[in-house]
Amino acid sequence: MPPEERLNVVYRMTTGLAQQMEKSRISEYMELLHSPWRLIWLNVLSGTARGVGIALGFTFFAATIIYVLQGLGALNLPIIGDYIADIVRIVQHQLELKNF
Repeated sequence: MPPEERLNVVYRMTTGLAQQMEKSRISEYMELLHSPWRLIWLNVLSGTARGVGIALGFTFFAATIIYVLQGLGALNLPIIGDYIADIVRIVQHQLELKNF
């Protein structure tokens, strides 16, 4: 293989490797590692957003469950009604035990 062709192959391989590295955004990651305050800020911001998302999701989920249980309680079904009554008794008992 002539040297010129070898150089061409090495050039193509190097260009492909550079494009793959650019796609993986290694340069942006390295810049982030060199600025620790920005890294800390991004982590605090993402943690806060994750916490707010979890809180909103759980609130929506709990409200939906309570709404469904209220609907089932209004139907006055024997098994489910007894179950809900037991839950209410347990909660009332716990509230009586705590003296605020």
